[in-house]
Formats: sequence, C-alpha cells, structure tokens
Amino acid sequence: MPTIEEILLTDAQQDRLAQIRAAAESAVEKPATHGPDIDLDALGDVAAHDRVARLASLEKQMREVATDVGMDTSEEGRSGSYFQVDRTPIYEKVAAAFGDAIEIMSTAEALARYPEEMLERWWWRSVAPDKDKYTALVALKQTEGYFIRVKAGRKVEKPIQACLFISESDVSQNVHNIIVVEDGAEANVITGCTIHPKVKGGLHAGISEFYIGADAKLTFTMIHNWAEEFDVRPRTAIDIGEGGTYINNYVMLRPVRSIQAFPVARCRGDRSRAVFNSIVYGLADSHIDLGSETLLEGSGSRSEAVARTVSRDRSTVYSRGRLIGRTNECKAHLDCRGIVLSDDSVQWAIPDLASEGAPGAELSHEAAISPIAEEEVYYLMSRGVPRDEAVSMITRGFLDLEIPGLPPALRRRIDEAIAATAEEGM
Repeated sequence: MPTIEEILLTDAQQDRLAQIRAAAESAVEKPATHGPDIDLDALGDVAAHDRVARLASLEKQMREVATDVGMDTSEEGRSGSYFQVDRTPIYEKVAAAFGDAIEIMSTAEALARYPEEMLERWWWRSVAPDKDKYTALVALKQTEGYFIRVKAGRKVEKPIQACLFISESDVSQNVHNIIVVEDGAEANVITGCTIHPKVKGGLHAGISEFYIGADAKLTFTMIHNWAEEFDVRPRTAIDIGEGGTYINNYVMLRPVRSIQAFPVARCRGDRSRAVFNSIVYGLADSHIDLGSETLLEGSGSRSEAVARTVSRDRSTVYSRGRLIGRTNECKAHLDCRGIVLSDDSVQWAIPDLASEGAPGAELSHEAAISPIAEEEVYYLMSRGVPRDEAVSMITRGFLDLEIPGLPPALRRRIDEAIAATAEEGM
C-alpha cells in the first residue's frame, strides 16, 4: 500500500494536499485552547506490524483489552471490522452478507482508490489542519486511520467495529478517520481505543470526520481505556444533512493523564439531529476536559447533550457543552450532572448557549455538581446496606445512562466496568 506521498494524483489534487500541509505547518507550535500542553518532540514514531488472517489469532492480552473496548474478536455479532496496531492496519473485513453495503479500509487506501471524492468532499473538509498542534501533527505525520462507507439506502443491522491499538510506550499514534453514511443509509459503529497493558505513556491524536447524508443515521460509540501517564487528543467534526441523525456515545472509566476533546456537530440540513451521551469517571490524577458543540443551522434541527461525570482521588473533570442556534426553527438542550467523591478532586460544568441571528431559537441547559446525597446513603443503610456499598450502589445508578445502539454483550461489559470502578473507590 503506498504512502499518502506516493499516491498518484492530478496537479489540482497535489495542490490541495500542499495547501493542507502548509496550513498544518503554520500550526506546529499552536497550543490547544483547552487542556495541558504536550511536548511532542519527546515522543517517538509508532512501529509497523504484520497483518493477521483473523482477529481470533491476536495474542491473548491484546484480545482481552480489545474486548474491553467493545471488540468482538469472534466477529459473529459484527457486520465488519477494522483493527490497527500502532501504524499498521493489520485487519479489515466486511461480512459476506454486507459486502455490497459497506466499505472498510485505511484512509490512505481510500485516498488512493477515490482521490477525487476524498479530496473534494471528505479529506480535511470539516476539521481544520491548523486548528492546533495536534491537528497539525496528524496532517504532517499521519499513521493511517480507518475509512468506513455505508452505501446509499442500506441499513446495516449488525454493528461495524474498529479498534485503534497502541503496543509500545512513549510514541504518538496519529490517525485520521472518516465515516460516510450515504443518503438513506443507517449504521452503528463501535470504536475502541486502547493500549497494551505494558504501555505506560504516549499520545493518541485522532482526527475524525463524519458525513451523514440526507435521511441517514449513524450511531457512533467510542470506548476509551488508557493509562495514568497517557495523553489523548481527539479532534472530531460531524456534518449532518437534511433529515439526518447522529448519535454519539462516549464511555471512559479508566485513568488517563490527560484527555481533551470537543467534537463539533453541524446540523446543516433541515430536520437534522445530533445527540451526545457521555459517561466519564475521573480517577487518580486524570485531567479530563470533554464536551461537545452543536451548530443548529437547518430549519427544524435538534440537539441534545447528556453527560454524567464522577470525580475521585485527585482528578480534574471539565464538562463543556455549547449550543449555537443559527435558525429560528431549532431546539436544543444540555444536561450535565456530576458527582464529587473526594476532597481533592475538581469538577467544572460549563454550559454555553448562543443565538446568532436567530431570536426564535430554543436553547436550554441544566447543570449540577454535588456530593452523593446523604439521605440516599442513610436510606440504604437503614435497610442494612453498609455505607461503602451504599455509596457504590448510588454511583452505579448515577452512571447508568441509557446508551442507544449497544449490543447486549457490550452493555453488560460497560455495566460490569461501572460496577468495578465504583467499588474500587469505596
């Protein structure tokens, strides 16, 4: 497979890539608006690996951590799979039943196969390469990423799965992912990002561009499992056409040194809709800065963002939500609630609403941060439940947010992870 630099392109297409590169080069030292700064020079390059014939042949530890972030290595419950280790896509497959409905490949392969479509419609069209030093890093030193396309009118019943895996410490994995759900299509994508148990520090920088066609629907679930010395910088944008729906589910229940993400959904089409659901547990010294933004531009566009956050130990958690109404016929709501479980943890809830030339826009929010209600603890204790167990039960119930589109097996794993995390802190 050729590198991006080796792909044969027209002069106009080469000019487009040169413009992207020039924009990125102008931002190589530009810090992000939020989150701790990272010394990128201290990180090495990720390694290449051999391909595998099937996911079940992965080494045991790799299979186990991949399963924890939603991968079904048997593939029985999935319509397609993508697995990348460090810089190498080691496995891609579409189930025979969905072969004419789905395309799965690396983004470099997609650029080589569809250069006109990629460069004109999807390649760095929604995320700016000069947004900050992390977008610049991916634009200048990309290490693959996945391309998933669901063909027009096709409704894929079984989830598509992808895993971005890092196998060594002190490296930077810089991926660019693109998902296209064409007009009238429907898909459920489950992506897990994780590391080998031996990995301590490093960086995952991920650019994701999602394009949802007219009357199309994408349910996208991201599960993150990292480590106490690991940094993560995703940059995501979603373009939603007329009547399109995007549902984003995010789950992070393990420690991380820092993560900063703020996906932006553009409800461009009339009657378009964006939904964000987040479950986050801050542990150890984690610095977590997460949120979402929805631009409501189409008439009748809608958005909802629901976040449940818990902070423990010495963690810091920011939960941001921004709604921008640009049409009189739009409606959106933020619901952000947090529980603080330790004296040394910090939480911020930051709702942000704006009406831009749209006096009829209906935008609302409710945000709350509190300790666990003592009356709930006393109620359970009065019925014979020990205090620590009562606190654990209440925490589990608080994080039990209904997440649409999850297979039952993955829902059970998330429930087990929530229960184990809550009990560890008691």
